[in-house]
Amino acid sequence: MAVSIRLRREGTKNSPYYKVVVADRRSPRDGKFIEIIGAYDPKKPGHNSTLKIDRIEYWISKGAQPSDTVRSLIKQNKKATTTAQPSPRVEAESPQPTQEESSPPSEPAG
Repeated sequence: MAVSIRLRREGTKNSPYYKVVVADRRSPRDGKFIEIIGAYDPKKPGHNSTLKIDRIEYWISKGAQPSDTVRSLIKQNKKATTTAQPSPRVEAESPQPTQEESSPPSEPAG
């Protein structure tokens, strides 16, 4: 079965909203699909898509072919996730001050 990762149109007239789906190539654009792996809102400014990158990599490893638009969305999301995660800093370990053992308080003479 030839599998593709493509957009499925949803939303109303003049306000499209897309789901990123894994589907058989022979099925229609808005027809049957195997799995929903993301969303894309072209009307939203800035970062306008959310994708499950791990599931996309899984399906690509199984032979799924992403469409041109989905391929560009994958690039954008991978770039956004690498810039959002700060690089791990190695901090020098500073020795923590040791607590001196204090003698128990003496009992008041009574």
